Amino acid sequence: MRTHHHHHVPHAHRHAPPPKPAHAHAPPARAPAVWKALSWALVFTGGFGVVEAVGGWLAGSLALLSDAGHMFTDTASLGLALFAQWIARRPPSARATYGYARAEVLAAFVNALALLALVVFIVVEAVQRMLAPQPVAGGVVLIIALAGMGVNVASAWILSRAAGSLNTRSALLHVLSDLLGSVAAVIAGGVIMFTGWTPIDPILSIFVSLLIVHSTWRLLVQSTGVLMEGVPAHLDFEEVGRALTQVAGVSAVHDLHVWQMSSDRAALSAHLLIREPAQWPQTLAAAQRLLEERFAIDHVTLQPTWHQAPAGKRIIPVLPVSSG
Repeated sequence: MRTHHHHHVPHAHRHAPPPKPAHAHAPPARAPAVWKALSWALVFTGGFGVVEAVGGWLAGSLALLSDAGHMFTDTASLGLALFAQWIARRPPSARATYGYARAEVLAAFVNALALLALVVFIVVEAVQRMLAPQPVAGGVVLIIALAGMGVNVASAWILSRAAGSLNTRSALLHVLSDLLGSVAAVIAGGVIMFTGWTPIDPILSIFVSLLIVHSTWRLLVQSTGVLMEGVPAHLDFEEVGRALTQVAGVSAVHDLHVWQMSSDRAALSAHLLIREPAQWPQTLAAAQRLLEERFAIDHVTLQPTWHQAPAGKRIIPVLPVSSG
């Protein structure tokens, strides 16, 4: 029996020209803006974190201390984001042919884990405070928390103007969680100052922590999907396969893979069963154009074959086109 081998068949590996803004990482023109935004947010957050930590310790406020903890976690996350931003701008090399853009995703993953760990710590501490209440200086808490709100609003505004990747979005999420913590600390300080009811302090700490968990979990799932090279959430694998089978000259598609190269760039590889080998250049150009224009996939590797796919391969056949 004659066995067909495909390794000698030429394939097309398309490295796209510099990506278009619609589906690129961060255009070079925006990179300095992202760097500047992260730097300013780092200065604001780190500086005020010290103020909140000292004030929370002196006032005996868990809400303020938890907010300071958020601040310090944010400082670390912003530093990591800055480092990842610097790494991501390095060009591809012989050791990293795809470049270093995924460093941003790795930073987002680590930041999400750190924030979840902080939430667990705050909840445990809050439960202990509820079981054994401690005196809290409501006036001090209120003043420092109001100042913290201002710092967090400024940092969030700066980061929102430069947000675009998972990395900057994770940093923004940290700052927004801090803002929630500051709001809770303001409410706690006001209630304690006017009513003397100290349980409000740990109760609001738990409430804010639970609010943070939802967004943080989404970020963790999204960054994990990129690191695991899963199909991008905004793409339908079956739809991509069916679209390729509708390209003129294609009989079927097999060995189709779609994965996430970075937080905002997808890649695809596939074998196309074609009818006329001589028409491959035109078929290839049509398939590349379809993938880029319809699905924003600009890193494409397509290999033609005019033999039936090997046994066991998942084949996506051409679907009948309705005349209606």
